[in-house]
Amino acid sequence: MQASLNRILLYVKDVESTCAFYQRYFGYTATHDNDDRIVELTPPHGGAILMIHQAAKGVKAGQATVKLVFDVEDVDAFKARCADEGLVFGATHRADGYSFANSKDPDGNSVSISSRGFRAGR
Repeated sequence: MQASLNRILLYVKDVESTCAFYQRYFGYTATHDNDDRIVELTPPHGGAILMIHQAAKGVKAGQATVKLVFDVEDVDAFKARCADEGLVFGATHRADGYSFANSKDPDGNSVSISSRGFRAGR
């Protein structure tokens, strides 16, 4: 079972301005479900999807503003395999038809595994 880096989650102060920036200058297309807090920006010719999320009020620029999100079809199975090799993820969370779990890399950067890319209707 392989994991591929296809999404980058950006926590931002102004979701609308950030989306407009990537749409205008880089040709991204925005997708947003009314019941979802994340706006997905898809690049015009392939590559990583940017996921734009409102930052908490206390978050300062450069402080925990990027999370690497790896697409995996089965979050719990991937977690189990990683645990066998020494990488522990936190609890599996369920939201909007997909699941995800979080961990940290050796430098303390946020890393997530998510089945969001495999959810129904995508």
